[in-house]
Amino acid sequence: MKQGKIENSEPDTVTATENLSAERTPVISVKNLVKKFGNFVANDHLTFDVFKGEIFGFLGANGAGKTTAMRILCGLSSPTSGELMVSGYDVYKQAELIKRNIGYMSQKFSLYEDMTVAENIRFYAGIYGLSVRQRKGKEHVMLQKLNLESVRDKLIASLPLGWKQKLAFSIALLHDPKIIFLDEPTGGVDPITRRQFWDLIYEAAAEGKTIFVTTHYMDEAEYCNRVSIMVDGRIAALDTPDALKKQFNADDMNGVFLQLARSATRTD
Repeated sequence: MKQGKIENSEPDTVTATENLSAERTPVISVKNLVKKFGNFVANDHLTFDVFKGEIFGFLGANGAGKTTAMRILCGLSSPTSGELMVSGYDVYKQAELIKRNIGYMSQKFSLYEDMTVAENIRFYAGIYGLSVRQRKGKEHVMLQKLNLESVRDKLIASLPLGWKQKLAFSIALLHDPKIIFLDEPTGGVDPITRRQFWDLIYEAAAEGKTIFVTTHYMDEAEYCNRVSIMVDGRIAALDTPDALKKQFNADDMNGVFLQLARSATRTD
C-alpha cells in the first residue's frame, strides 16, 4: 500500500461523513459471497452493505480478492455462491441491467487513446443510450467544468494522466448512474490532481450517488465514510476510519492496514 500524502489533503468540499445519506436501504447488498477458481477461494463468504450517498472504500493488498469482488458486483463475473443485489438487480439474473445502471472506471483502461476527447465523450454517450441532444449538452458542460475545451480535439494519448483520469470519471457519470465503481482511480497521478479528483468524488456523493472505490493510498481511505479491508479473500475489518483507528490503536489508516496485512498468508 502506498502512503503518499496529498498536500493540503483535505478536499475543499464537505467531509465524507456529512455526505452519507440518512436513507439506510442498501443499494449494494452482499451476503456470503464466495468465488472460487478451482480449489482457490478468491472471495470467502463476504458479507456487507453499501448505502445511498456513501463513499465506501474497498481495500486490500494485491491478491486479497478485492478486484474479483468488484468485477462480480459490476456484472462482469459470476459468483460461485451467495446473495448479491446491486441497485435493486440480482447479480445472477440481471447482470446486463447492472452494467447499464452503474458507472465504472478502471485505472488500466477507461478511454480510447487513439480518439480525441470529444470523440470519447460521444462514443460513450452512444453506448449509454443518450440522445444527440443529451450528448451535446453533457459534452459542453463536462468540457467546461474540467477546463478541457481547449483540448477537445486532442487525442487522449497526448493528455497528462491526471486529465485523463478526471475525464474518465466524468464519462462514467454521463448516464447519471446511482452507483459508481472506481478501481484505483488515482494511481500514478500527482498529489494536487488526486485532491482535485477527490473533490469530484465528494461532489458526486453529495448528489446522492454511491461511490465504491479501491485505492492503494491510505490517506485516501480517510476520506471514505466506511472502509472494508480484505485479507486472504476475507473481510478482516469494516467500519468508519475513526472507529478502525481506535479499534487497532493506530494513528492513521496505514497503521490499521499494516496490522491486518501482517496476518496474510497468500503470497500472490
